Amino acid sequence: MKVAIHKSSIPETQMFVVKELDDKHFDPTWHAHSEYQLFVVLKGTGTRFIGDSIKSFEAGELVFTGADLPHLWRSDELYFKKDNKHTIKGIVIYLQENFLGDHMMEKEEMLLLKKLFKRSARGLEFYGERKQLIISMMQELVTMKGLESLIQLLKILQVVSQTREFNYISHTEYSGPFNENETDRMNKVYEYAFKNFRKKISLPELSSMLFMTPTSFSRYFSIRNNKTFSKFITELRVKHACKLLMESDLPISTISYECGFNTLSNFNKQFKEVMLKKPSDYKNEYMKM
Repeated sequence: MKVAIHKSSIPETQMFVVKELDDKHFDPTWHAHSEYQLFVVLKGTGTRFIGDSIKSFEAGELVFTGADLPHLWRSDELYFKKDNKHTIKGIVIYLQENFLGDHMMEKEEMLLLKKLFKRSARGLEFYGERKQLIISMMQELVTMKGLESLIQLLKILQVVSQTREFNYISHTEYSGPFNENETDRMNKVYEYAFKNFRKKISLPELSSMLFMTPTSFSRYFSIRNNKTFSKFITELRVKHACKLLMESDLPISTISYECGFNTLSNFNKQFKEVMLKKPSDYKNEYMKM
């Protein structure tokens, strides 16, 4: 199986890199890199972290992330079990801003592409008919080589840069580069959060793992993620609740406790703050789809 979404290093002999992903789970490593990345999930489910955004993902998601925008596609827990028979699939394209040459982006013909790269600093999630066209073109690209593959990439970028069928992902832009210590520290945070969000989180325990005080960790996390750690945990719990509301017949009261909320009233309050609707309304809307 092909390794799933590792930090890319484009060889000097290539203008871009395209990879087919086929593995037990996506790379669980939070990271950022200097390349722009166009990524489609063809198979698999989980939780996606891009910049300060948290959202569930599933097959059919198409996202373009800018240079140095931190991201993580964390597969659901079942993909990490020893007896797991589920797999993930995807296609990812990596390219540098100057993949056509150092001064090409200043040419008139590159204006739309230049604007696309600028927008991608917050991450872009695509939808609609254009999304389906782009995915089909990416599936064709993996079968091509040489000049044919470059021409296909340019066609893909033309469609991506022209469509208005997208939503911004992160609320703010991020600037890098991120060093190895930064990546290691944040991966410990995400790993701890995923293992413990269903129960009471111990800030002293987590901060000690990072050799920080609770106060210094809280300050660090807020600066890095544009939100407090407690808000991050709340969003993680709510997003998991959304998944359970859609995929199970569990009562809302049971779901609230499954996701780490101590009381049903607190769950309803926090859910509405994050999703702008009550859990019952969220489930009813999904059932009508």
